Amino acid sequence: MQPMVSMKSYDKKIVNLAIPNILSNLSVPILGAVDTAIIGRLDELYYLGAIAVGSLVFDFIFWGFGFLRMGTTGLVAQALGVSNHQMTRNLLLRGVLFGSLLGCALVALQNPIAHWSLVIISPSEEVVFYATEYIKIRIWAAPATLLLYGLNGWFLGMQNAKIPMIITIVLNLINLALNILFVVVLDWKVAGIALGSVIASYLALFLALSIFFQFYAKYWESGWSGEWRNRAFWEPSTWKEWLGINRDIFIRTLCLIFAYAYFTTTSARAEDLVLATNAILLQFWHISSYGIDGFAYAAESLSGIYWGKKNTDAFKQIVKKTMQWGLGLGLSLSALFYFGFEPLFMLFTNTSAVVEQARYVMLYTVIAPIINSVCFIWDGIYMGTSKTKPLRNTMLIATFLIYVPLHLLIAPYTGIHAIWIAMIIFMIARGILLSIIAPRYFSIKCS
Repeated sequence: MQPMVSMKSYDKKIVNLAIPNILSNLSVPILGAVDTAIIGRLDELYYLGAIAVGSLVFDFIFWGFGFLRMGTTGLVAQALGVSNHQMTRNLLLRGVLFGSLLGCALVALQNPIAHWSLVIISPSEEVVFYATEYIKIRIWAAPATLLLYGLNGWFLGMQNAKIPMIITIVLNLINLALNILFVVVLDWKVAGIALGSVIASYLALFLALSIFFQFYAKYWESGWSGEWRNRAFWEPSTWKEWLGINRDIFIRTLCLIFAYAYFTTTSARAEDLVLATNAILLQFWHISSYGIDGFAYAAESLSGIYWGKKNTDAFKQIVKKTMQWGLGLGLSLSALFYFGFEPLFMLFTNTSAVVEQARYVMLYTVIAPIINSVCFIWDGIYMGTSKTKPLRNTMLIATFLIYVPLHLLIAPYTGIHAIWIAMIIFMIARGILLSIIAPRYFSIKCS
């Protein structure tokens, strides 16, 4: 007999997980804006260009390895649902081991990463010089950053969103303080921004480990050495499952990276005005996604634990409730973008030509939060239950059979609207495809 839970209880659980995630997510773009303001005070524009290019390189690298968080949360939640504490320990250790190896590999490959990234982007000589400096310093943060991905994913799987929020906000505050010290006071310019990120990452990792051992010491009564020697940790079948899930999420994430890169590249091929306008409008997409992702993370954590418990009724309520919350926030953001579009847009620029161009295509930014919320919440549900193959396959279909072909087909007839129409249809396709196949994966009777 499955216990009855009130509707308000589900809402409370969702909000308690979503709000800390939203707050920690929003601290990221705020830090980026402050960094831009700090480096923008320097005399030469190529400093700002170097930070922009260098940050783009790491956005792609770290976004690509985001499976260390996303692949951990659902599995940990499922293990927690059946009180399998040994599995929760094993999953954390796997994340720590894999994150450490990948981080060290990135440090070892810093020269080819810097060289080929800048060859592809092809900025000016001055930007290349300082961007190379930035990349070769900040790459040393990779081990700490990837370890934090694994730890934060584990905390979320354990139904604790407050610890990742604290870690993220502290990391960003330390980073901000160091950037002011290194750039404004010591005048270390681009190198100061990069060094601040490195130091902040390791201090945040130290904080995360301290909190972990303070609140979750009971999970390690046998000690670290005992877990490494445990045969269950090295069981090939569980490693195969774990690596398969992370592979699927990695491919899915690469498709998403490709979609945004294609959007930016296509905009750049049009003209500078289109590129500048679309780059700013895309920030609205990112900001709204930071908010809606808070509920997607909640969906990931809660769907995982109820799926692990085989509590069908609670699982279905989580799907329903998180979708409602995601759509509600999406609708609110769409209303905000519609009624406050011009003053919000002018926070980024007051250039009349760019503002006028933005008015011409603003509709796509206004409707995006509502449309995107559906596929974002489904992402959380599928990841929380470790159904990553359909997540991977639908993303491949949406990207390479719908998004790119549609843009190529309509571009000659719709001009600058083509890339926006293709992007909107891409998001709609993701939501529809995941909705269509959901009964196949989630209508199983879990008695």
